[in-house]
Amino acid sequence: MSATDRRRDEFATTRRWGTLAVIHDIDRPCSPVRRRILAAAAGLVLAPRARVLGASQPFVLGVHPFLTRADLLGRFRPLALHLQGVVGAPVLVRIGGSYAEHERAIGTDALDLAFLGPVSYVRMLEQFGPKPFLARFEVDHQPYLHGVIAVRRDSNVRALADLRGRRVAFGDPDSTMGCVVPAWTMTQAGVPLHALGGYRFVGSHPNVALGVLAGDFDAGGLKREVYDEFAPRGLRILAETPPTPDHLFVARADLPAPLVESLRATLLSLHQSDAGSRVLAALTPGLTRLIPGSASDYEGLKSMLHAIGGEELRGQ
Repeated sequence: MSATDRRRDEFATTRRWGTLAVIHDIDRPCSPVRRRILAAAAGLVLAPRARVLGASQPFVLGVHPFLTRADLLGRFRPLALHLQGVVGAPVLVRIGGSYAEHERAIGTDALDLAFLGPVSYVRMLEQFGPKPFLARFEVDHQPYLHGVIAVRRDSNVRALADLRGRRVAFGDPDSTMGCVVPAWTMTQAGVPLHALGGYRFVGSHPNVALGVLAGDFDAGGLKREVYDEFAPRGLRILAETPPTPDHLFVARADLPAPLVESLRATLLSLHQSDAGSRVLAALTPGLTRLIPGSASDYEGLKSMLHAIGGEELRGQ
């Protein structure tokens, strides 16, 4: 099997994993008691959560599928373990089946705590209204998310204008650096989506990188940290995209106020302890700390989304 065929096979396999919706216990192996907890949690996420957590009711932390299932569980298990003492219940990590499904789960209060990307937050606000804002990322001492438009190292594409008539990979219509910001960047350079030879949503940032490496696409939009991971395999940066406010945590609307405050205080103080610093290190490379934020931080991104016809993207 050639290197290109291996990349294409890896791309297809990773894409399948990225569509799965799972609720995963943070401990292994799974005892009969834990199986009962997982079964209960599976039902809980289909409807709004009870207004007050019961003594044996698990606490559900939801995450959007921006990486593979294995990567996301590895990143969020330490946080789930850390929060068990705060909420006084088992904390389960739930990976959404898609960005849109994850937004619905947050909007309908099917999750107790949710991690989401900036575009998903903007969409959720517009459709369902505000949720208690807990904290947002500060990476390398900067509260912004960075991304790139990448091509293969041997590509003859040298400028954004060269993408006219070419095929481009995006992660998900609701991905900030996997779709909306790179699409806006290309539009500003005179290459709107309709000027491309085609574009496709492949589910996650790693899938974008793999699709470009396999030669299925001429370029792709992805987070800088994922680009850095795949660059040694043959990628180069065509353009950097404008920074936007980073990922964030929100709570369900009817979570008791004292618990919301405890969760917010815990997240904002993670960098102040060794245990908390280990949680931060697991969540994303270079994560300095979590900082306060509000809906107003994301107004600029809302304008970008509307400028490229964000609603139409979902229909592709």
